[in-house]
Amino acid sequence: MESFSFPKNQRLLNREDFVNVSRSGRRYHTRHFVLIFKQNGIGVTRLGITVSKKTGNAVQRNRIKRLIREFFRLNKSYLPQGYNIIAIAKKDAGHLDFWGIKKELAEVLFNKKFLA
Repeated sequence: MESFSFPKNQRLLNREDFVNVSRSGRRYHTRHFVLIFKQNGIGVTRLGITVSKKTGNAVQRNRIKRLIREFFRLNKSYLPQGYNIIAIAKKDAGHLDFWGIKKELAEVLFNKKFLA
């Protein structure tokens, strides 16, 4: 049975990793998010999340981060392995619910064109 946990080895945690992916990764824009992908060579897909103060107050920012992590946690078995992914929330993302986030992220993440 697949584990639905989200351990630290599946998270982008340090600035160096964020900068590396941001500079040389492929970008995909949706209405409320920017997703950046880059192969990492370690065989594990890792997620980093950025939500600026433009998105809302701390409560809204933390809620968006929780919802993005939850989407990733539930769907990580469907994602290609060996990528670093950064999800950047745009200004109006604070008003989305889980289903809105799921719809937008799934459009990009489940479309295999970003692998090319």
